[in-house]
Amino acid sequence: MTPTPHQHEHQHQHQHQHDADDDQAEILDLDAEVLAGHTASIIAWLPVEAAPRHIVDLGSGTGAGTLALLKRFPDAEVTAVDSSAVHLHRLREKAESEGVAGQVRTVQADLDTDRPDLGTPDLVWASASMHHMSDPDRTLRLVHDTLAPGGLLAVVELAGFPRFLPADAPEERPGLEERCHAALDRHHAEHMPHRGADWGPKLTAAGFTVEGERTITVNLGPPHTEAVGRYALAGLRRIRGGVAEKLAAEDLAALDQLLDADSPHGVLRRDDLTVRTERTVWAARARRA
Repeated sequence: MTPTPHQHEHQHQHQHQHDADDDQAEILDLDAEVLAGHTASIIAWLPVEAAPRHIVDLGSGTGAGTLALLKRFPDAEVTAVDSSAVHLHRLREKAESEGVAGQVRTVQADLDTDRPDLGTPDLVWASASMHHMSDPDRTLRLVHDTLAPGGLLAVVELAGFPRFLPADAPEERPGLEERCHAALDRHHAEHMPHRGADWGPKLTAAGFTVEGERTITVNLGPPHTEAVGRYALAGLRRIRGGVAEKLAAEDLAALDQLLDADSPHGVLRRDDLTVRTERTVWAARARRA
């Protein structure tokens, strides 16, 4: 049967979303590999009163938080919630390879429209996920009402995409990376207004008591691992997709040279790459009744 124009458009949109999720999954996997130590340090800092038995990973992506939490709390069970079937499939594959599949339950849900049953967790982990929601205040209230009495919510926020080119790099276009980030920040301000938010006041308004706030500074390399090169390539490709129309022609040409895997000037051939960013975590306790 020949698909109708509406069916064809739906199939095209579905394939486009699937491809976008695949691209994002690659970045999430590389982020988990390159920044594993920093994620572990954030989890170790959390003021948990006792080892949690049930954890919810809210906006789990491909499982960086889920697996890191299970390393820290090996007897826990984790409910991983994400809107992407691609990401959750990747998470289940990782859990299987790590031997913890029996401790992980995945839930596909869009928290802007769905209200999934999360049980009564002792700890909710939301890393780089709250700013994707159109109404994060509603989600914070939902989490507060879901947590066990005295349960903990950890919100991790990013300072944006990492910088990869050293500040004093002899680039063909000095300041290229900063101009790309400035354009991306303007794009996010329009389409993702909660990115980079100060979650402290929002947590208090939702009924939490903020028990701690900490900023982790990331500054890795050089020298760098092979994964950092792939992370830089994937990250800069993602940035290009968001800012291509906003860059000068000369900047776009220089960026494309960096993204050329066969170019001697491409990021995969550079030995001076770094990973520079910041991540802030808020630890908030659900007020006891």
